[in-house]
Amino acid sequence: MKRTKQEALQTRQAILQSALDLFYQKGYSKTTFDQIAERIGLTKGAVYWNFKNKPDLVVALINTYVEKKKKFLEQKVPSLKHFKDIEAYFLATTDFILSDQNALKLAFFLSLQMEWSETIITKVLEEMKQNTAYSFEHIKKALFEIQKNGEIRSDIDSSMLASIIFNMWCGHLEAYLSKKCATDLKIIVQKSFDLLLNGLMRKDEQCC
Repeated sequence: MKRTKQEALQTRQAILQSALDLFYQKGYSKTTFDQIAERIGLTKGAVYWNFKNKPDLVVALINTYVEKKKKFLEQKVPSLKHFKDIEAYFLATTDFILSDQNALKLAFFLSLQMEWSETIITKVLEEMKQNTAYSFEHIKKALFEIQKNGEIRSDIDSSMLASIIFNMWCGHLEAYLSKKCATDLKIIVQKSFDLLLNGLMRKDEQCC
C-alpha cells in the first residue's frame, strides 16, 4: 500500500525525534540506526530510506531547529535597528532554547555529546551552509547599519563584532548546559551585552 505524503512526513519526523532523543541520551558515536528504528517500531531500512547516514540526521535536526527558531525570532524581534535589538535577539534565542525541549536537547547534544571530527564538520557545514550563514549575516548586516547610524563607534569592525557576539553567546550557552556557571543564563547574557555596549558606544554618549 502506497504511503501518503503526510504519512511519509510523519515517519520522517518520528525518525528525527528518535534520533534526537538517542543522540541526547547516548551521544553521537553510540547511537545506531538499529536503535533509532527500534525505538519507534521501524526497520533499519526505513531509516536509511529517509537518511543516508548519521551526518544527514544531524543536518536535518539542525535545519529543523534553525527554521523553527527563525519563525520564533521574526515574531519576537521583527527588526534590528538598535544595539538593544541585537541584545533582544539573543535574549529571545535564549528564551526559545529554554522553552523548547527539543531545542534544549539539540543544544546539549551539539555542545556536549557530539564527537566532531573534521570529516563530520565539513559534511555538516557543506549541507547546511545557507542556514548557518543566515543568522550571522542577519546580525552582521544589522550591526553595519547601526554603526552607520552612529550608535556604535566607527572604528569597530562590524563583521568581527558579529563573530565576537556569536562566540560570546555560544560560550554562555555551553557553560549553562555543562553547569559550569551558576548564574541564570538570561541574566548573564543580558549583563554581557550591557558591558559590551558600554565599550562600543561613542565617548560623547558614555559621558551623558
